[in-house]
Amino acid sequence: MKNKIICGEASKLLKKYQNTADLVITSPPYDNLRSYKGYKFSFEDIANAIYDTLKDGAVLVWVVNDATINGSETGTSFKQALYFKEIGLNLHDTMIFKKQKPIPQIYRKRYSNEFEYMFVFSKGTVKTHNPIKVPCLHAGLELKSTTYKNFSTKDQKRKKLAKPVKKDKIKGNVWTYVVGKKKEDSLAKGHSAPFPFELACDHINSWTNEGDLVIDPMCGSGTSCVAANLLKRDYLGIDISKEYCELSEHRLKIEQSII
Repeated sequence: MKNKIICGEASKLLKKYQNTADLVITSPPYDNLRSYKGYKFSFEDIANAIYDTLKDGAVLVWVVNDATINGSETGTSFKQALYFKEIGLNLHDTMIFKKQKPIPQIYRKRYSNEFEYMFVFSKGTVKTHNPIKVPCLHAGLELKSTTYKNFSTKDQKRKKLAKPVKKDKIKGNVWTYVVGKKKEDSLAKGHSAPFPFELACDHINSWTNEGDLVIDPMCGSGTSCVAANLLKRDYLGIDISKEYCELSEHRLKIEQSII
């Protein structure tokens, strides 16, 4: 059953979808930083269920951060990353979600936190990668450096090896997004901590192709499901909160009526 929002416990429901997902993308309720209607989750149960859900070559994007308690960060994000490695996933990339103009925070003897981790795991070698490209600053510029090649002690020939700078390059692994201020994110305001719609789109475009299955086992406001549907991927959203499932379904209906 695809292209659905299902209300229930992800670790149990995912058992029906073993070896089906091309991409799992989610942001768990980490360190109780937000109120999630009193619901809690067993990280290890969900981690193992996600592993079984992924196809060989599929990718997991785990968007997470740490609380600071009594002046010390919990390190929960790194503990979770290491657990995913222990159960057999590769830590393909440690990416950063940088928040553009975040809400000011007051810390004592600390700099304001402006990012979250985006751990990218793979089950074996990554099967699909459609890299996002950005313009090169010096596109088209011909480098003036040349290289001498010695053919003998008396004869030297000069050969230009450098090529003009390409017009674009693969984007780096620090991605910057506006948080909660774009039109696409306005319908997610019923959730306490949605991630940007554009973030979901970029990862879905990067790690899947049209017709692939994207699963979000803690879908919250349904951002990843809405993005997958828009990008012509199949989707499955799961959340333990009935309220959030209804919010996700509402967003999908609005998005589908626009297309």
